[in-house]
Amino acid sequence: MEAKTVAELKDLLREQGLGVSGTKAQLMERLEANSGEGSVLTLEEEAKVEQGGGLEETGPWWRSTDVLTPQALTAIGVVLLMVTAAFVFRPAWLGFAPNYEYELIDFDQDQARTFAEELVSYGHPDWEGRMSGTTEEANVSAYIEQQFAAMGMSTTLHSYQVPMHHVNSEPSLRICVQGLNGLSVCEGLGSLGSQITQFQHRSDYVIQGFSGRSDYTFEDEVPVTDLGNGSDEALWSAAGGTIGYVRSGGTVTGNTDLLSLAAENDLAGLIRVNKNYNCGKIEGNDCVPIFKGTGIDEVKEANGGSIPTELPFIAMSKDAGEIFESLIFNATGPTGVLEMIIDVTNDQERTIYVPCGEIRGKTSDLVIVGGHHDTVYHGQGAIDDTSGTASVLELARQMSEVVNETGTPERTLRFCTWGGEEEGLYGSRAYVDAFQNSLKDNLRLYINLDMNHVDADFSNRGNSLTLFGNTQEDMDHIARITELYQNKRDEVADRYDIRLSVLTGSKGAPDGMPYNSDHGPFVYDLGGSERGRAVVCYGSGSWEYHTYLDTMDRFNEESLGVSVTIYGTYMRFLAYSNH
Repeated sequence: MEAKTVAELKDLLREQGLGVSGTKAQLMERLEANSGEGSVLTLEEEAKVEQGGGLEETGPWWRSTDVLTPQALTAIGVVLLMVTAAFVFRPAWLGFAPNYEYELIDFDQDQARTFAEELVSYGHPDWEGRMSGTTEEANVSAYIEQQFAAMGMSTTLHSYQVPMHHVNSEPSLRICVQGLNGLSVCEGLGSLGSQITQFQHRSDYVIQGFSGRSDYTFEDEVPVTDLGNGSDEALWSAAGGTIGYVRSGGTVTGNTDLLSLAAENDLAGLIRVNKNYNCGKIEGNDCVPIFKGTGIDEVKEANGGSIPTELPFIAMSKDAGEIFESLIFNATGPTGVLEMIIDVTNDQERTIYVPCGEIRGKTSDLVIVGGHHDTVYHGQGAIDDTSGTASVLELARQMSEVVNETGTPERTLRFCTWGGEEEGLYGSRAYVDAFQNSLKDNLRLYINLDMNHVDADFSNRGNSLTLFGNTQEDMDHIARITELYQNKRDEVADRYDIRLSVLTGSKGAPDGMPYNSDHGPFVYDLGGSERGRAVVCYGSGSWEYHTYLDTMDRFNEESLGVSVTIYGTYMRFLAYSNH
């Protein structure tokens, strides 16, 4: 390097942002180093030299002895332990979400369909249903218990005596328009010119819950009163001794209120016509008649303390109702006369069944899964609720395999199906009443599967499934499991709109759990202020609900896997944890 004064060397160093302290030889070395031949002393380092601190060999920060005193080392160690603990244990108070481990259970949709087909095969030989209190319900209950036993569970077949109506034989509903300007008889000799219109049981009309019996023939000529939409009290008051005819759509909507009004006003019978439910969706432009239950206690009160045994009650389709009106109310010639033969017993108790299978855990803590095996009397009930019962059986089968592989669970797992649901939740209500004390002490969760099914016709009927519960903690678990399911089983999960909801309100409140299926008694009937914990699944519904068209033709077994897998995975989690 060309000889320079110390002042010149310092000017060059300042221009390059380098330190200017030291001897002339050091200044020259620094300039040479900046050209790639040696180390460079920065202005910050130089300041340290000028303060007498000196420089150590370069290396990690923790080797700087003037920074890390023993006290500093202790403080750093404590901080490191806290940071490590925070990320290992992820405490909620630091904002971390709980780190739960869930393992999805399997689901065999072919086996679920097989269960459903076998359940349907136990239906009535003519009407196809498995009505509570019938031979069909008794037989299907025995089948379900046998399935639980085959899975290696201990089983119990509970039975309860409950109020129940019973359809004894095929009903008859006919209208006769007499010939010869109303002078001829309807049948036999002298029936010249008479015309008889016969309505078809199940498709044109169905018997309603707790209907009474009747034996009204053409010769009785029982009059029919047009009650409009049932909103006019004066029409009801004037209808005593006649058969009342009510069009849907008025302010009096439920079967309980309609039959109560008929009892209060001494009607001889009641016909409700479906004018506005599912019209044009499943059978041409018709509104197919549906079966609905009736609150027996309310009707008894309206009838002076007893059920009216001689008050028949049926529902008709829109098309059948229009024919009825044209012949009875709007006839241009002779007015038709009605035959109404309804063979029903409605004032006795009948036996219903609750088959259960159990996997005994290490503790008495209990998780129960249920669905109802009974159906309306006049249909297969493939969706309502063969779908739920088949799901209970498949979930039970999967959990049995889990326990065989994993070992005895901490909690006891129980699988039950209920009779008597369609007439008033009789099976689940009787069960909760019988085991109320143990359920209050031990029940951790009840899982209800009722119509947890989605029709394959997504474009017209939607693809939604609703999972809801009455406890935030349970639904937080369900939300995480649902996300896992959507990630791991996306080939199926992506086909469905899975909706979650938390309903923590009181009974009857808009944000409360509805009392409309077998979860109701487990939530609200445990006694005192005790409220049970439950989760429920409903599918996107069935247009064929409570009609003779609820058949296996529309069964979509794949859709059952959504709720079975999600709720079954939660059951597995609860089985082996203390949550």
